[in-house]
Amino acid sequence: MSSHRGEQHCTGSDHFPARRSSFWGQSAVVVFLLTMVSFGAAPVSAQSRHTELNDLAKIVSVSDPQISPDGKTLVIVVSRPNLEQDRNERELVQIDIASGAQHALTYDRKSVGSPRWSPRANGIEQFAWRPDGQEFAYVTSDEPANKKEIEKHNDAFEVGDNDYLATEAAQPSHIWLVPVDRGKAKQLTSGAWSLPKSAPPSPPASPISWSPDGKRLLFTRQEHPHQGNADLTTLQVLNVETGEIRKLTKHDKFESFGVFSPDSSRVAYWYPRDGDSNNENEIYVTQTAGGDGADATRAIDRDLLRAIWMPDGNSLLVGGNDGTQVSMWMQPLNGPAKKLALGDVSPSWLFWIDAFVGRKGEIAFTGSSPRQPSELYYMASASEAPKRLTDFNHEIAALNLGKSEKASWKGPDGFQEDGVLVYPPNFQKERKYPLVLIIHGGPTAASTTAFSFLPQLMATHGYVVFSPNYRGSDNLGNAYQRAIWNDAGDGPGRDVMAGIDAVKKLGFVDESKIGVTGWSYGGYMTSWLIGHYQIWKAAMAGAPVTDLYDEYNLSDFNVTARYAFRGSPYVGENVKDYRAQSPITYAGHMKTPTLIMHDTGDARVTITQGYSLYHALKDNGVPVKFVAFPIGGHAPGDPVHRMDMYRRWVEWMDQYLK
Repeated sequence: MSSHRGEQHCTGSDHFPARRSSFWGQSAVVVFLLTMVSFGAAPVSAQSRHTELNDLAKIVSVSDPQISPDGKTLVIVVSRPNLEQDRNERELVQIDIASGAQHALTYDRKSVGSPRWSPRANGIEQFAWRPDGQEFAYVTSDEPANKKEIEKHNDAFEVGDNDYLATEAAQPSHIWLVPVDRGKAKQLTSGAWSLPKSAPPSPPASPISWSPDGKRLLFTRQEHPHQGNADLTTLQVLNVETGEIRKLTKHDKFESFGVFSPDSSRVAYWYPRDGDSNNENEIYVTQTAGGDGADATRAIDRDLLRAIWMPDGNSLLVGGNDGTQVSMWMQPLNGPAKKLALGDVSPSWLFWIDAFVGRKGEIAFTGSSPRQPSELYYMASASEAPKRLTDFNHEIAALNLGKSEKASWKGPDGFQEDGVLVYPPNFQKERKYPLVLIIHGGPTAASTTAFSFLPQLMATHGYVVFSPNYRGSDNLGNAYQRAIWNDAGDGPGRDVMAGIDAVKKLGFVDESKIGVTGWSYGGYMTSWLIGHYQIWKAAMAGAPVTDLYDEYNLSDFNVTARYAFRGSPYVGENVKDYRAQSPITYAGHMKTPTLIMHDTGDARVTITQGYSLYHALKDNGVPVKFVAFPIGGHAPGDPVHRMDMYRRWVEWMDQYLK
């Protein structure tokens, strides 16, 4: 589960709300190296075969587009799996916008990231060029005050709102300023408080933002460095020369992602509607002089996870999940928003919209369509159709893929609901097919028609794949998103079952062969559904939240779970809600053969919860297999473990549905 807010089906945020190194490459791009290899790819002729597991290793990922100041070129991060060394290798690639010609900027490095064009330590967590191009600010963690004692093994630490895997005290992160000529770095902020840190799956850490005149820095202050205190965030303005810091608004929590307007007079920032974290994230605009400002995007009624000022300073590019696609809108400061015409392309979404706006209002973003994995797209203006500039994944697009389409139905409690169906290649509606659910995590996320590998692989095995957007999903408006408050399982469960009933009416489902699967909150939903409905032939619960008590006590965002309920489980009678909404409470009703998969080092959903489900099923004579990956993280991200995960996922369905 995550902070406030991939493949989408596998990882998700959940509702309960490096050594210093730098490289100045060609064309004045600055890069921070994360792990340090060059790659090559020979063109492959078009094919008509079906998707295979090994195709996963062929999918190229593109991210973080950055338009050059002259508007002529783009730089992107290109990532390819390396199975032999079990890692994803990244390079920077420069692309000429007019011709599409590509040029690699980095060589013989294992991994790079965060390219940023120049305007003319402990690990670097983020950085931003000063507008004059002579300095840049960066964020890094403090060293422990008792470092020498720790080196002598006096390393006990005080526990706070941290996860159960912590082995040391969390250190604050602060802002430093360093000249380009590599002169002495100067620390700009200090104290027990911290700038936020990113704990995937989540958005990147709330970025620092320079005022265009280079005199001020806008940043997010978190009162304590623990992830369990990630709610205690406010926007602050730092005068770089004097060191003076002032609070921007009167809010005391939930603010983040502030960015100055082009003329420095205003600030746009993230804040939940009406200050309630169960509501959609919306974009507020206020004066740089101070004040709460106003909600600029309420009429869009979507959970918006990006806001970029347009060059004229009179409008913002914003984006988020929207039905079964990801959309972007142009939001004027005064007037209605206009949705960009993107066709069937969905901008990349990972609790963040991967886009960039150039100095002339041109837009670059990474995205995918139902048949094409992620590529780079470019729009000369917001009114033009997106142009695809790369074709890294042509081999995948040439496969005989299953058709992906939107499904809609009238759900319980008056909600109009949707989801995605992926059909087997060469689908024949007169036939009967087994049905496999792949339920997205989050719940503040959504399943879309954009290309996703696992549903395609599952469809190749002869299954119709159904991914419902249950209440709590962030694609259908505020009322739908917040309807999950203090109703983690029952309401969403009824939404899923209503969706299944609608799919059954289409006439091609073999109702004796239905499987349910999901990861993270999708694992929660899988566990909940097998304890409340008896229509399943097989289940796969990945990183499943089974005990909300454990989630509150042990996970990285721990006590922020209280916002999804009436409060702490230790206050009043709130524990009744936590128990009633924990799938493990209904273990005696679970009869479905179940595969459990989990990373041993998962801080988001602790593996203790997988153990609970395993023993509950095993002790009651239910067929169960529990597979643990000896790695950290919320889901396998390295190519070898990810392929193994997908293989086991599909094989479990094959064992019981064929």
